[in-house]
Amino acid sequence: MNVANNWKDYEIIDMANGEKLERWGNHVLVRPDPQIIWKEKSFPKEWEKAEAVYKRSKTGGGGWNYKKKLPASWQIKYKDLIFNIKPMGFKHTGLFPEQAVNWEWMMQKIKTAKREIKVLNLFAYTGGASVACLSAGASVCHVDSSKGMVAWAKENVISSKLQDKPIRYIVDDVVKFVQREIRRGNKYDAIIMDPPSYGRGASGEVWQFEESIEGLISICAQVLSDKPLFFLVNSYTTGISPEVINNILRIHLGKYKGKIYAGEIGLPMQNSEIVLPCGNFSRWEQI
Repeated sequence: MNVANNWKDYEIIDMANGEKLERWGNHVLVRPDPQIIWKEKSFPKEWEKAEAVYKRSKTGGGGWNYKKKLPASWQIKYKDLIFNIKPMGFKHTGLFPEQAVNWEWMMQKIKTAKREIKVLNLFAYTGGASVACLSAGASVCHVDSSKGMVAWAKENVISSKLQDKPIRYIVDDVVKFVQREIRRGNKYDAIIMDPPSYGRGASGEVWQFEESIEGLISICAQVLSDKPLFFLVNSYTTGISPEVINNILRIHLGKYKGKIYAGEIGLPMQNSEIVLPCGNFSRWEQI
């Protein structure tokens, strides 16, 4: 388990009954999480601090119950990186704080490469990884099928004062974009992907993790440079072991000299030894 324990502007205060009590900067939210199956609260009085609670409905949707008025957005920092937080539909806030462990790893790889690094970030969402890679000195191609998420990523880049760094924003289906990059002959030294379990592309293309992930990794291998630095795959899909992704990376990146490592990422709870599992990752890196 790789634990994101270097946050100052984010923390899990308590967890119980399928919910986590979180501090995002100066604001405290309650959001559901299916991994939290225990009933006992560690700090019962702390739950009174919640300013908004996301509740699921019986029909599968849900919404926020505001106990006090919150700003439409606010900012939190991770070291020198600044992100804009906004409570959204389906419980999201625009940032996955557990990904900080991957940001740290990517930034270290880029800074120590001692050469120019071109990064391709697929399913790039609001740009946490894009901001991290830019800050480390890489150029980034940021691809997501949601126009709104790409606009949010631009906000995060600007907030982190990285708007003058080399970044391209692409609103497109990731598979179609990579296929075009193959035809154009464009190459990248590092690839990041954070694919959903299920989704639709910009033109309604269907993505299903189990059926689509190998094909995507296969075509992405065709846009790697002769000396790739790393290839990172995040997975939040239930039932898929990170070793499955490791095997796909071994098959399609076998011609490169590198090593593969996989594991879980998680978030610690304050004043406790409890850690919340938040997903899996598989990494190939140059040796």
